[in-house]
This record gives sequence, structure tokens and C-alpha cells, in this order.
Amino acid sequence: MEKQPKESIEAVFDTVGDFVDIKIDLFKLQAISKISEVVSSAIGSVAVMIFMLFFIILLNIGLALLIGEWLGKSYYGFFALAGLYLIAGLILGSLKDKWIKVPIANSIIKKAF
Repeated sequence: MEKQPKESIEAVFDTVGDFVDIKIDLFKLQAISKISEVVSSAIGSVAVMIFMLFFIILLNIGLALLIGEWLGKSYYGFFALAGLYLIAGLILGSLKDKWIKVPIANSIIKKAF
């Protein structure tokens, strides 16, 4: 006995529905995978940056005290380093899009795709 056309159409719709459900599940899994990769990478980078920040702070205190000793008063060293950081901050501020914004955006896009 042959299948009725109505039953065949229903079977096709059921198959298409299953296919769509599987594609949606696959998309969700891929999205979760990419998001977890980006987040874990960001958390790792933040942890490294925290330790580097402590290193830089302690190094700067030592340098400021050393420069202050050379100049005769300890606070002169802190003023000298503050002046250097002011100059560096002005330079970085003027070039932040080129040196910071674009590379970070590109890195995030690469990780996401």
C-alpha cells in the first residue's frame, strides 16, 4: 500500500523541524564555545595584568627612591618619575586609537571568529 501524500508531507515537515532544531542546538553550542574561549582568555589576561601592575608599582617606588637619592631628596625622584609618566601619558593619549583600541578590537574579533 502506498503512502498518502498527506502523510509524506507531514513526514517531510517533521524531518525539516528536526533539522532546524538540530541546527539551532549546534549554533547555541558554537556560541557558548566561542564565548567561553573569549571570557577565559580575558580572565587570564586580567590575572597577568594584575601581577604586572604590582611589579611595575614596586619597581617605580624603587626607581623613585633611587633617583631621589641621586638628586638629594627622596621626593625629587617621585616628581621626576611623575613628569616622565605625564609625558608618556600625553603621547599615549594622542596615539591610543592606533596603539590600543584597534589592536584590542582586532584581537577580540579574531577570538570570536
